[in-house]
Parts: sequence; structure tokens; C-alpha cells
Amino acid sequence: MMTLKIQIIIAVMVLVFVGILFVMTVKKFIQPKYTLAWFLVSVGILILDIFPGLMTALSNAIGIFSPVNMVFFVGFLYMGFVIFALSVALSRMSGRVTRLTQEMALLRKEIEDRGREDK
Repeated sequence: MMTLKIQIIIAVMVLVFVGILFVMTVKKFIQPKYTLAWFLVSVGILILDIFPGLMTALSNAIGIFSPVNMVFFVGFLYMGFVIFALSVALSRMSGRVTRLTQEMALLRKEIEDRGREDK
């Protein structure tokens, strides 16, 4: 069971993280769609911090014997989701960069061809 001191430390850390997340979103260092995911995780951590018995109940309901293992299991699932989402975003950006590079090459060739025609 967590002590009140640890619960307060966790709550303060989560709130500081949410503040940093807000500032980074306002300054456009992170896109709002990613901010939302991290905000939801922060809310989930805060709920589990305020109601520590909830993790025990959840782990028992799923069949995981230790709440600590439940934390690792949920963390593993979340990191898998984040890695998958970032892989999709990276693939999409890679395709866009390839297309942009090809369009730039075509425009550059067109400019060079027009320069030769003018001479």
C-alpha cells in the first residue's frame, strides 16, 4: 500500500508533467493529438494514485496476482500502442517526404528547361 507522502509526490509529478505538456503544446513542440494521449495517461495515473485500491481490484479482476505486475502490463500495452502509432506516423511522413522530393525534382527540371528555352 502506498503512503500518503508517496501519493502526494506522484500527484505533484503528474501535475508538473501536465503543465509541461500544456506549455509544449502551446509552443507547438508537440501536436495536440499526441498531447491528448499523454493527458489521458496522466489522468489515469492520477486516478490510480488517488484510489490505490483500484489497481488491486483491476489486477484481481483480470487475473494478475500482483498489482505491480498489473502496472507493468498496462505500461507494456501503452508503450506498444505508442510505438505502433509512431510507426504509422513515421511511415506516413516518409511517404510525404518522398513525394515532396520527387515534386521538387520535377519543378527544378521544369525551371531549368524554361531557362534553356529563354536563351
